[in-house]
Amino acid sequence: MPVTPPLPPLKRVPPGAWTGVPWIYGTLFAIRAFFHLPYMPTDPFPPTSDGWVLIASGSVLAPAGCVLLRRRPLAGLGLLLAGTYVVTLGLNGLTLGLIHYAAIDIAVGWIAASAARHRSLTALALAIAVLPVYQLTRTGLGRRLLSLYDTGRGDWQSWSALALSAVVAWLIGNSVRQSRAYTERLATRTATQVVTAERLRIAREMHDTVAHSIGIIALQAGAAARVTTTQPEAAREAMRAVEHEGRETLAGLRRMLVALRAADETPVLSAGLGDIDRLAATSTAAGVRVEVRRRGEPRQLPPDIDLSAFRIVQESVTNVVRHAGTRACRVTLDYRDDELALEVTDDGRGHGTVTDTGFGLAGMRERVALLHGEFTAAPRPEGGFRVAARLPVPTVVAR
Repeated sequence: MPVTPPLPPLKRVPPGAWTGVPWIYGTLFAIRAFFHLPYMPTDPFPPTSDGWVLIASGSVLAPAGCVLLRRRPLAGLGLLLAGTYVVTLGLNGLTLGLIHYAAIDIAVGWIAASAARHRSLTALALAIAVLPVYQLTRTGLGRRLLSLYDTGRGDWQSWSALALSAVVAWLIGNSVRQSRAYTERLATRTATQVVTAERLRIAREMHDTVAHSIGIIALQAGAAARVTTTQPEAAREAMRAVEHEGRETLAGLRRMLVALRAADETPVLSAGLGDIDRLAATSTAAGVRVEVRRRGEPRQLPPDIDLSAFRIVQESVTNVVRHAGTRACRVTLDYRDDELALEVTDDGRGHGTVTDTGFGLAGMRERVALLHGEFTAAPRPEGGFRVAARLPVPTVVAR
């Protein structure tokens, strides 16, 4: 049973951690100077009591927004921005801290990677507007304000840098979202192609089975028609063979149709070289004697090679029955160390120019090509027709 591999460690980290950890670090970094810690710089102007209340309030709002990012991205970003505003006001800062804004960029990038386009663009607009809105907030509170366009103080350059970082974060996240969507579309297309290829394979199996069975039925029915009055028992035997072959064909078709309807299962077809003797007996009863020769040591083959080899022999024998105009053919199976060589020959008319354009030989050639083997089908110089194939067998299976 296939097991889904676990996610990489970094992908297990929720977006709230990616944004919350740097934001909390930025807050601690900003207030470190007010506690007179050893080996740390100190600030002689710590926040007022109201400022500490703002810092505490913002330290609740921002992490709450980080936790909310996965379920409600825009609401989470809004709380993150609000918490950042409140903490910065409590610190009486003239601009937002770079570490705080880095956390905002991470949130924007994650929203762009996971949310719809209109939501991610809204998040980008909020991130770009964060510094101007903060300056307007300070103005409303009557606090000292440095103009955004005061190039001597660097406010315009600061806002441009922060806005650019938000745009870059959005572009990265949007690129991840597009790449993910493309991968999903490619996976869907690949799955569709796999299903189509499987259905075509089943269609080839159905063609091989039906073509062979119909050929046998036609011969048996013709034989029964010729001896109906002179040999009633032989006619009844032929008709029983027709009935048996018809039932076998219907059962096979039913199994294939059930396999087609089973979308979650791989069709399992049990035919293989073990059925060669039964195939030979059926064809012999229909009037074309099939002689089976085996060389080497018969062994278990991979299912795809076993099935393909049987279908090649079956289609070749069917062609002999339908087109060769002969009463006998020979099937040779040569089990070699690293390959299986098979050959079907007859002494009939050898209508290679007719059958080579049909689906049968084309299907055989395709089967062999898919298995990286060699295939030939041509009239014999001494008369008749010859079909030969060499199918590589993996060494591990051959042991």
